[in-house]
Amino acid sequence: MRHKFLYSVAIIAACSLTGCGSDSPSGGEEPVVPPTPNPEPDEPTTPDDLVGTIYNGIKLPAQWPILRSATSDIRKGMSPFYLSTRPTTVNIAVGRQLFVDNFLIETTTLSRKFHYPDYYSGNPILSPDKDWEKTGTKGAAFAAPFSDGVWYDEQDQKYKMWYMAGGGSYSTNSGGITCYAESTDGISWTKPSLSIVSGTNIVDKGLQRDASTVWIDKQETNASKRYKMFQVAGGAGKWKYIYKTSANGIQWRDNNTPSQSVTDRSTVYKNPFRDVWTWSMRHNVRVNASDPYTVRARDYYENSDPATGNQNAKAELSKFWFGPWPNEQKHPKYNNNDGAPGIYNLDAIAYESIMLGFFSVWQGPENDVCSKDNVIKRNQIMVGYSRDGYSWQRDDMNPFMAVSDNRSDWNNGNLQSVVGAPLIVGDKLYFYLSGRRLEGTNEITSTGLAILRRDGFASMSGTGELTTVGIRFTGENFFVNAKVDGELRVEILDANGNVVSGFSKADCKVVKGDNCKAKVEWTSGKTLSSLKGQKIKVKFYLTDGDLYAFWISPESTGESQGYTAGGGPGLNKLGIDKK
Repeated sequence: MRHKFLYSVAIIAACSLTGCGSDSPSGGEEPVVPPTPNPEPDEPTTPDDLVGTIYNGIKLPAQWPILRSATSDIRKGMSPFYLSTRPTTVNIAVGRQLFVDNFLIETTTLSRKFHYPDYYSGNPILSPDKDWEKTGTKGAAFAAPFSDGVWYDEQDQKYKMWYMAGGGSYSTNSGGITCYAESTDGISWTKPSLSIVSGTNIVDKGLQRDASTVWIDKQETNASKRYKMFQVAGGAGKWKYIYKTSANGIQWRDNNTPSQSVTDRSTVYKNPFRDVWTWSMRHNVRVNASDPYTVRARDYYENSDPATGNQNAKAELSKFWFGPWPNEQKHPKYNNNDGAPGIYNLDAIAYESIMLGFFSVWQGPENDVCSKDNVIKRNQIMVGYSRDGYSWQRDDMNPFMAVSDNRSDWNNGNLQSVVGAPLIVGDKLYFYLSGRRLEGTNEITSTGLAILRRDGFASMSGTGELTTVGIRFTGENFFVNAKVDGELRVEILDANGNVVSGFSKADCKVVKGDNCKAKVEWTSGKTLSSLKGQKIKVKFYLTDGDLYAFWISPESTGESQGYTAGGGPGLNKLGIDKK
């Protein structure tokens, strides 16, 4: 089931759950049944301020995707249009509402604080220890997702990982192969013996692969296509996306819909808010013919059908998306006029009410310098946020997951994000990544884990007040994710800023302590059901605390109706936080 484009269809029709085909046992046409007269049909009405908008109240520009210039915009990053011209009303029917930008905020005296995950003390959690994980014959080895995917499969109640291995004797033209691992806790992983290549955990080989995306499409109704792979293969000058599908993530079928020409380190992600797939294509842009370097940037293409979209995907400057932001961090040592910093990759996923973007930012140096000085590329993983799946906001330019300057550490260089992350494990988020270190002159690539509080990307912090913009909602139970050393109270205002009777600050029961899902209640005993569909504002009064998110749930148990990223134990198998 998908969250649809317009507010008026937030209540999903039954056919989206059961299918709209014939139920006739004979397989023929169903008998025609005269419609039941209904002079006053009970249909949801779209408020005027949400007509023609996407799920959150944003109205997309007529020209979509937005046209950008690879010449004039190459080092400007992005500035989302919806933050400078915010919608008159924000629809919060979908998901927890995170304070990662100013989209939800009308006024505040609180300060935004960004937070970062902690590396698991037992890293790396997956290392190369098999012959088919060796790279070449000199001692290098690779056992980590190169995007690929780490997911929790609620159907099988199991953590699943697809990763790139060096290939050993199974390698094609020194390219990688795809292997599979599984776990019961997301920390300790096993490499099962499978039948694709007897006695190994190899699930795909035969092509010269580079990056790959493995997506468990939890909204897919065709079981044979629930697992999707978009593999970049072919070699220098011949890279293409190869689209494969699977019913179990082990046996894969090529759909014979190769893309047009792309570049290595290109990936794909699904934007379920708008029900489109996005091809995130690397493009090395030479801005001026005289430049001795190219700038690592991205091209954008979207399509609602993964097969058709894959055939049409092509890296070309007419699809230019973004290059580095002007305030990217630079390498502390190398400044070789080589185009750094640049955007090496972008992976993205739907989490609650937003798209999370993981930017692998290359800070230098180039391969020849790395080889000469025996160092590893300094790629750091940054995070960005989008409310339309195209426009990215990056207020915080610090690494979300950082390299270690200790040459013996597993994450000394070339950090790369992993598709599927984060996974929701209780009140924690699990982020997986690959990292590299050197043994002599050989790179050893392994897989690590970083852990963050649920919703913990940013908080509005301190002592003060925060009033939201005008919002509409479909739930009735108010929840917050907050860490409060003092106290938190919540007040409901009407569209004109007047306190709604029974929902004043004085009526609110004090919220204290550290809780990722704290229910807010008022002494009147009222829920917000009587205000459902109306335009309101929310005012928070916070003393000595951190406010991470709020949401209004239809359930007293607090399910947000938002997307659950890579999934997690106890969550809905459709990838949505609902009963």
